[in-house]
Amino acid sequence: MVTLRTFTFLDSLQPQLASFIGKTAKGFLPVPGQASLWVEIAPGIAINRVTDIALKATRVAPAVQVVERAYGLLEVHDDDKGQVRDAGHAILSALEVTEDDRIAPEVMTHQIIRAVEPYQAQIINRNSAGMMILPGQSLFILETRPAGYVAFAANEAEKAARVFLVDIRPYGAFGRLYMSGPEAEIDAAAEAAEAAIRSITGKKDVQH
Repeated sequence: MVTLRTFTFLDSLQPQLASFIGKTAKGFLPVPGQASLWVEIAPGIAINRVTDIALKATRVAPAVQVVERAYGLLEVHDDDKGQVRDAGHAILSALEVTEDDRIAPEVMTHQIIRAVEPYQAQIINRNSAGMMILPGQSLFILETRPAGYVAFAANEAEKAARVFLVDIRPYGAFGRLYMSGPEAEIDAAAEAAEAAIRSITGKKDVQH
């Protein structure tokens, strides 16, 4: 039996998130402005079937496919929002679930570190794949469960504020997001990210 953990539609990939995917993913890379669908399921190996369903039903392209033992993650995108939504409908139909069967997200960590010290900025930069955080900037850290929802939070935060996407990990046990910028912009980004997570409905995760 397949459990639908994450199911989110992004109407327009923001420039930094699209660029981060392009830098880190191994699939067919998106460009800013395209619509995007993120699907996370359990068990992880079943994501291969989900990818097959989406590609046979529509002309979407996959950028991210992560296959872990517990969870699997897929991202698909296209210029045509209708194609992306159709891919989602095909996946739900084949899995015999509805969007309401997805697991409701939880915010596990919400931190803002103000005026980051130079040594901490260096450590973060060594372990990130996105923009560099500079000493003195503020840093927003968000963790979500399920992990896939953090991509939606990142996209909405980028829409709301002039911030820098330092790192994002939308797979695994927890999703993690790091964003930096001026204090006021980080506050606005954090508020938008939390609001995005709160807007997603679903079922309680009975495994926790």
